[in-house]
Amino acid sequence: MSIRWKLLWSYAAMLIIPLLFLVLISSLLLIVFRGDAQNIKAFYESKIEGIEQSDYHRLVKHTFAEDPELLTNTAYLRDLSVELASRQISIFVRQGNQALYASTGIAGNSALTSDLPPYEHLDFHKESTVKINNNEWYQIVQYDLKAADDKPVTLFLLTKIDPLVHFAKRWFPILFTAAIAALILTNIVLTYYMSTRIIRPLLALRLAAGRFSEGELDVPIEVEGKDEIGQLGITFEKMRVRLKESILLQMQYEENRKELITNISHDLKTPITAIKGYVDGIMEGIADTREKHDRYMKTIASKADELDKLIDELFLYSKLDMQKVPFRMQPMSVRGLLSDWSDDLGFELEKNGVALMTDFEVGSSVLVQVDPDSFKRVLGNVIQNSLKYMDKGSPLIRLSARTDNGHVEIAIEDNGSGIPAEAMPHIFEQFYRAEWSRNSRTGGSGLGLAIAKQIMLAHDGDIRAESVEGEGTRVILTIPIDGGGANVIE
Repeated sequence: MSIRWKLLWSYAAMLIIPLLFLVLISSLLLIVFRGDAQNIKAFYESKIEGIEQSDYHRLVKHTFAEDPELLTNTAYLRDLSVELASRQISIFVRQGNQALYASTGIAGNSALTSDLPPYEHLDFHKESTVKINNNEWYQIVQYDLKAADDKPVTLFLLTKIDPLVHFAKRWFPILFTAAIAALILTNIVLTYYMSTRIIRPLLALRLAAGRFSEGELDVPIEVEGKDEIGQLGITFEKMRVRLKESILLQMQYEENRKELITNISHDLKTPITAIKGYVDGIMEGIADTREKHDRYMKTIASKADELDKLIDELFLYSKLDMQKVPFRMQPMSVRGLLSDWSDDLGFELEKNGVALMTDFEVGSSVLVQVDPDSFKRVLGNVIQNSLKYMDKGSPLIRLSARTDNGHVEIAIEDNGSGIPAEAMPHIFEQFYRAEWSRNSRTGGSGLGLAIAKQIMLAHDGDIRAESVEGEGTRVILTIPIDGGGANVIE
């Protein structure tokens, strides 16, 4: 149930329930002090010579006490009975076990009159005796008198009453106390419910927001429920988790950035130091022969080229990372592109004693949208990375291509030293470098695979690696087939 409906039902209950109890209590009070509804209506019509209905019984008693002959006067009793009948009061006169007179309403009702109490003594008066007869309730007032012949006579005034009125009169204190207790309990329960279901979760969210503002993100938010507050709590928890991950990632980026700057500074310093050393050698006359001078100059040129290449890679990586490299995409045949590139590659590898094997399972009509120069740079970076770790007596590179589910997969596999398992998850990460590759034996900037990753992403493709240390590495490039191409294997 939503908070809106919870509030509506709670406020309605807090309003309606007290009103109902107020009406009930008022009705009970009115009935207790004025009788049932009929008596209340007749209250203003029920005065006889200034004596209210509540004084009928004393009037009757005094009348019969002053004139005992009236107890046996049937005509008088009949007239009095008619007058009292409008107020649901019946008269029954009994002498010993003999009924002298009974009002019309109870005449012949032996079940009622036979169980009336016996004569006690003169001037005996007993009230509020209740008798149930055929689901009818009567209030019985007994007067023990003397007839004109001094014989004992009992006068009974039987008032038919409403059971609810009798119940209310008898149990009013308990009912009143219960109504007040129920009213208080209702408000306590509703207040507690509102507190536990709405106020407490909101307080928990407020405290969580305060912790967020202070950078404390380790304490989870525990807000249960399926209403809006529960959903808000779930959203807050997701925000906390993502914010924490974002901060940790930012810290990792910052750490990697510092490490990258340190490593790049080292790479830049190495060729610069070599250049300065050879320049100093020339200036100090150490290169005293033409042959030594030419060798120094060639070394300086080589180091300058290495430095220039390193700076180019840094600049390219920076532009790729900021997505500011303009790619000139065009549809090209995968088979044609790889065939031309592998011909040039085979010639270069042959000079280094590395064998090249190709296996293209794609037709010439299979097209992909690529920037030729950038895509060839990806292939070249992967090959250069493979060549650095060739440690076998017969080095081999295998280049293959096939189609798979609307994509072209190009695999470059070598039989080199492989990549350690702990470095595999990170070799393509932004601002992360597999530092094991940065050593004096292999050289290089360590940015080759990172640049390849950025270029493949810009081509809507992907790059991944599989490696077994000591056996070799397999790098797989995936790029979508252009919609105009047909998947044909020649």
